[in-house]
Amino acid sequence: MSFSFSIGMMKPDIPISHIKPPALQSGDTVGIVAPASNIQRDLLNAGCDMLRRLGYKPFYLDSIFDQDLYFAGSAERRARELEEMFVRDEVRAVLCARGGYGSNYLLGKVNLEKIARHPKIFVGYSDNTTLLTYFADSIGLVTFHGPMVTKDLAHANGVDLSSWEDALTGRSEWSVPSDSGMKPLVEGSAEGVLYGGCLSMLAASLGTPYEIRTAGTILFLEDVATKPFQIDRMLMQLKLAGKFENVRGVIFGEMTDCVQQKKDQDYTLEEVVLRVVGSLGIPVAFGLRSGHVSHRNVTLPIGVRAALSVSSREARLTILESATAPATVSARRRT
Repeated sequence: MSFSFSIGMMKPDIPISHIKPPALQSGDTVGIVAPASNIQRDLLNAGCDMLRRLGYKPFYLDSIFDQDLYFAGSAERRARELEEMFVRDEVRAVLCARGGYGSNYLLGKVNLEKIARHPKIFVGYSDNTTLLTYFADSIGLVTFHGPMVTKDLAHANGVDLSSWEDALTGRSEWSVPSDSGMKPLVEGSAEGVLYGGCLSMLAASLGTPYEIRTAGTILFLEDVATKPFQIDRMLMQLKLAGKFENVRGVIFGEMTDCVQQKKDQDYTLEEVVLRVVGSLGIPVAFGLRSGHVSHRNVTLPIGVRAALSVSSREARLTILESATAPATVSARRRT
């Protein structure tokens, strides 16, 4: 099988086949990478301890502790680290240590042929949304918006284990836990490809060769410590760029600390987002605990079919297909 990639020449309306990475099993080695900001050794150790308790073997390169300004070393180091974890036979999944800032420096530096030839589970959020959508849009790799090592895995009750297992071990159909925090905003039901991540990163892609592709999706949007008017501005930017056209449904995250920082704020963030997405004629839910969250980070597969159902009483997200291929079989392409 041959691969040839020219991201700048790709057109948003050209469908792309998808690659499901092999499922994760107990005893597997998981590689840890730092594609963005520099990390703290004590938090990495704590996260590795949790991975061991979950039955995995954590592995990282010593260069992960490099620092260049606020980055985890140079862009070249970070790109080579990421490639190596995908290429190494013993590594079965690649987990981001943290976000911060800097994943955009890897766009165009990472060898996509290597990633496509060695598809693996890739998990992260925040700034790493850039890589989640990059891999999903350019080579069709199913990626995972979920817990990171020095953030969620390093803290007690930081990971929602049921969604982690459902997403990464190949369950064919499952629902996001009923206690994930999701509540209804606009009633309706829809099916589409689950897609999205950190709103700030999605908005930052506009006007670049790596612009997000949202048509036909159930779009997940989350952020942290961002004021309501800034959320409004980014949503309007997506709307004016046509990114809500042909979107089947919208789900917002927990949106932790997204307040005006004034005690007398007399409106809710739900009211703010409804000004932009409330009249789209599609179901809208709010509060799904994935990404920047207070606890129990939910793992969401990016690039698989999902169904969103929103009634006056509840909101429900169901993943309609497995996000991984059987571990004993090489990842397969599907159309």
